[in-house]
This record gives sequence, C-alpha cells and structure tokens, in this order.
Amino acid sequence: MIKYSKENIDLYLQDCIEWMGSLDDNSVDMTLTSPPYDNIRNYNGYSFDFQSIAKELYRITKDGGVVVWNVADQTINGSETGTSMKQALYFVECGFKLHDTMIYLKKNPMPSSGKRYHQSWEYIFCFSKGTPNTFNPIEVECKYGNLKANQKYRGKDGEKKYKVTKRNAFSKVRNVFEYVIGGGHTTKDKIAFEHPAIMPEKLAEDQIKTWTNEGDLVIDPFAGSGTTAKMAYLNNRIFSGCEISEEYCKIFIKRLEEHITKNVNVLEFIV
Repeated sequence: MIKYSKENIDLYLQDCIEWMGSLDDNSVDMTLTSPPYDNIRNYNGYSFDFQSIAKELYRITKDGGVVVWNVADQTINGSETGTSMKQALYFVECGFKLHDTMIYLKKNPMPSSGKRYHQSWEYIFCFSKGTPNTFNPIEVECKYGNLKANQKYRGKDGEKKYKVTKRNAFSKVRNVFEYVIGGGHTTKDKIAFEHPAIMPEKLAEDQIKTWTNEGDLVIDPFAGSGTTAKMAYLNNRIFSGCEISEEYCKIFIKRLEEHITKNVNVLEFIV
C-alpha cells in the first residue's frame, strides 16, 4: 500500500474495496465520485465490483451522510444498458434512500451519430443514509422577491380567500445542473486531461458545498485526476481517496501540487 498525504489530502494507491475496508463504520460525511461507466472508457484495463462497493459505502457512511454518484450508460447493439438505474436500485437495497435524482446537463455535448438524439446529460444520484445532516442549497435571487402577493386559497365553505404574503427573496435552483465542458471549462489544469474522463470542477464544488460543511470528510474511491480532492481542499473540507492506477495517481499529484499552499514541500508518495 502506498500513500500520499499533505494538508488534509490523503491518496492511497490501492484497490477501493481494500481501502474502504480500512475505514471505520459511520465515519464518512460524503462520497463524491464518478465510477467507470460500463465499458465506455478503458481505465487502464481495471474493473470494479459494484455490489461490494455499494455495501462498503453504506457501512462507512455516517448516519445523515450522503453518496453522490455521477454515472451514465453505454449503448451496446443499439440499446442503452440501464446500468445507472440498476445501480440506483441496488443502493436502495443496501439501505440508502434515493434522496435526490439530479441531472448533469452538458451545454456543449459531443455530437453523436445513429438514430437517436445527441446524448447531452448524465445522472447525479444523491443517496442518503437516513435524512441528510446538511443541505446548503444553491439559491438564486427571485425576480419579484421584493414584492408582496395575494395568495389565493379556499376556506371550508369553498369561498375564495386571499392573504397578502411576502414573496421569497431567494429560491433554490432546480435539480438540473448545466455546465460547459472541455478545455478551459471542465478545468484549467492541463495535466488533468491526461486522464480519459474528468468530472467538471464546478459540478464537484456545487455538490460538495451543498451536502457538507467546512471540516467535513469527503472521499472518492475512484480518485482519478483529483477533481473531488481539489474542490474539497479549496473549500476547506478534508479529503481521502484511493486510485488503483499508478499512472492516474501521478496525474492526481501533479495537479494538486499547483493548488496546495506554496510553503508546502513537493508532494511525495510515502511507503
């Protein structure tokens, strides 16, 4: 087992089942990850045991903690696999609640051929262990939030009645999150694009800030290029994660080096 550790960031070069097995029960505030999508990408030939991972995530998640799972489906022989929905149902079988089904909408998706529309979105499932402890919704200012309105309702006799009500100044955003992707948008870190699939930094930040508070523990069992780690660090959360590919670990470290406090020594693996 090889570990890299600096300033609230721990990364283990290790299989995720083995790594999660070392974590305590009910110890994690949030998991934010984007696992391999069927066989859409060849992640250095590695595969994963989804059911064992889901069970371990339930064990290590705190009561009130969440797992945010960004996933999509492969199309094989003209049919979408439906793997994402099967995974969601299995998380529920493990004991999680399917707390929120969100959509990650790509404003500039890759054009696709064939007899179907361009695929422009992916699921972001939020599974909770009980009721979430934290919810810091992203809000937008309401256009008429400074005005009052006549709220209509009917009394017991069926007669229409009106009550002057102050409008909300702010409102939660809808659960469809739109992001521009690609060079300079997904991230400005050029090193990250050496990984075949990068989560948009804004997506990671939005989810981390929504479901956790400063000082909370955020993990990623598929650490990849380090997006979850970077956004957890920049938003004052503690990060721990693992990655089975040594090549991807090197990408992770080089990327994070650019964002760690300047007076910290060069990051190194420690055996």
